[in-house]
Amino acid sequence: MPKVALYDIKGSQVGEVELNDSVFGVEINTHVMYEAVKNYLANQRQGTQSAKTRADVRGGGRKPWRQKGTGRARQGSTRSPQWKGGGVVFAPKPRDYSYSIPKKVKRLALKSALSSKVQDQEIIVIDSLALEQAKTKEMVKVLQNLKANKKTLIVIPERDETVVRAAANIPGVKTAYVNTINVYDILNCDSFLITKEAVNKVEEVYA
Repeated sequence: MPKVALYDIKGSQVGEVELNDSVFGVEINTHVMYEAVKNYLANQRQGTQSAKTRADVRGGGRKPWRQKGTGRARQGSTRSPQWKGGGVVFAPKPRDYSYSIPKKVKRLALKSALSSKVQDQEIIVIDSLALEQAKTKEMVKVLQNLKANKKTLIVIPERDETVVRAAANIPGVKTAYVNTINVYDILNCDSFLITKEAVNKVEEVYA
């Protein structure tokens, strides 16, 4: 079982934590992580982009000039794509980009992402994250004590308004709960900050 240091919010090491091999020590599968990230980003797309085709543009009902005898190229409408004010060729229309991937692939991708953070020594486990006030400066001080990098993902076991509000205004810092973590957020951070209780919950769910 991989062992990592356990810190308090002052940045002092207070012990060690043994992580479950079946969650934090699996063989890293980069392809399933790629599939999970691609799925997450596709599901985030709004799909509201829209442009008008020649059928949607107003006007253009009359033939601009007769078919033959003018010396000009034949034209059927002033709303054809080659005309100024004409429709767009293959115009984008609102669509749903979301799709689903198998649950086993999702689980393996999440375990691979967590294991990669352990291997790269980018995981920081703290005994608890109890702030007195929901102040940005307090969270900044905690992150400085723990030497967390600019892009940090803070994982807590359940909703804690004090922690969420304290971290909300810090650029590059994001909070998540055990039941909302995803592969994209894990891989996108430089420091993976997680409480000991959250580690236990993750192991309970994914082991």
